[in-house]
Amino acid sequence: MKNDSRIVWDMELINRYDLSGPRYTSYPTAVQFDPALSASELVHQGQNSADKQAPLSLYVHIPFCAHVCYYCACNKVITRNRDRAQPYLETVYREMEQLSQWYSDDRIVDQLHWGGGTPTFISDSQMYELMQALRRQFNLRNDDQGDYSIEIDPREASPETLDVLRQTGFNRISLGVQDLDPQVQQAVNRVQPLEQTQAVLDKARQLGFSSINMDLIYGLPHQSLESFDKTLDVVIGMNPDRLSVFNYAHLPDRFRSQKHINPEQLPSPETKLAILQHSINKLLDAGYVYIGMDHFAKPDDSLALAQAAGQLHRNFQGYTTHAECDLVAMGVSAISQIGRVYYQNEHDLAAYTQAVTQQKHAIRRGVCLTDDDIIRGAVINQLICHFELDTTTIEQRFGILFNDYFNQEQSELTQFEADGLIQRHGSRIEVTPAGRLLIRRICMAFDAYIPKQQPTRGYSRII
Repeated sequence: MKNDSRIVWDMELINRYDLSGPRYTSYPTAVQFDPALSASELVHQGQNSADKQAPLSLYVHIPFCAHVCYYCACNKVITRNRDRAQPYLETVYREMEQLSQWYSDDRIVDQLHWGGGTPTFISDSQMYELMQALRRQFNLRNDDQGDYSIEIDPREASPETLDVLRQTGFNRISLGVQDLDPQVQQAVNRVQPLEQTQAVLDKARQLGFSSINMDLIYGLPHQSLESFDKTLDVVIGMNPDRLSVFNYAHLPDRFRSQKHINPEQLPSPETKLAILQHSINKLLDAGYVYIGMDHFAKPDDSLALAQAAGQLHRNFQGYTTHAECDLVAMGVSAISQIGRVYYQNEHDLAAYTQAVTQQKHAIRRGVCLTDDDIIRGAVINQLICHFELDTTTIEQRFGILFNDYFNQEQSELTQFEADGLIQRHGSRIEVTPAGRLLIRRICMAFDAYIPKQQPTRGYSRII
């Protein structure tokens, strides 16, 4: 399909459909992961259903942060004691060795991502050591043609660190920015001068990193339409290849650090929506393509090109160009997708360490996908990545009659069509410019695990 970034802002539809719902980084979502499933069964099913000729994607979770950002909902360990990193890495190496025996099969690693926490919390020598360990256990590329990325806190990245990252094979970085307004930064305990971010950006470009992403967050304390517009002006001027504009969900009962945020300082729901609408329009006017949900990319970026070619995919790192890869994840709370299996590691650092020490792996819970999961997951992935669906393709791929198989979903699709969220033309379902903001709600129609006609719990708001 051709890229079409148009968005129509329909407040009546938004008010009606903006419930809570999954982000569909997997289907079934992590809510369905079952701790009663044994690790041996999950691994067995994964090995037997994996395509051993296909490339791999690797993920390493590094949970440590030297400072707490009050808005953060990631699985993290706040410490200034850098000595905690080495014992954790030793545990990761032990887990990595087991994962290599299970899944490597000399499959080439086309995608690698380090996330956190703050991956650059570890020292330059530890980064080098971690990458060497990965190269010993897995078939990493040496031609700079892979998609090797890392999340960077500009406060924790010296020019020497960027040198090490580039030398060891990274070619993409994601910079946490969130907001450039000093008052907002103070309120969320993330004081990060523009000069610091600009220095990392300039060094990364000098070193030849092929893609640079920046993360922003709307809905933080003291933000206004005017203040966030100034942040956007500066960020657009910095010219990143990709931008993520995330919604801040204030859930202090779930995330302890958010208790430090004064709810009276948060922008109103109306202001948040105005900020989002303005951000989308401003980024489109600046030449970015609306990939979906929170993500934007330049037209020549690989994400936009993959979407234009109908090859975009979605996994636990968000939108990706590597649909064919099994995802092997290591570290505390990391989630893997191998063949027809999803599973997640222990979420607590002590439990993760003990599990790897005693049994060489840390698998805590997971799910084995049924045929129905595969079919519904394919439909959801196609809609959330491309805003359109050819039902004939689904019929041919899975040997079903679409309207018969999804008979119970037809009334909801009819309602979506009547409300202007989708259009149906024969075998094609197209999400309208008014429906794109509500794509998660449209995907929920195909989710067999969500009770129909009632709000969902445990998920963030759609917008």
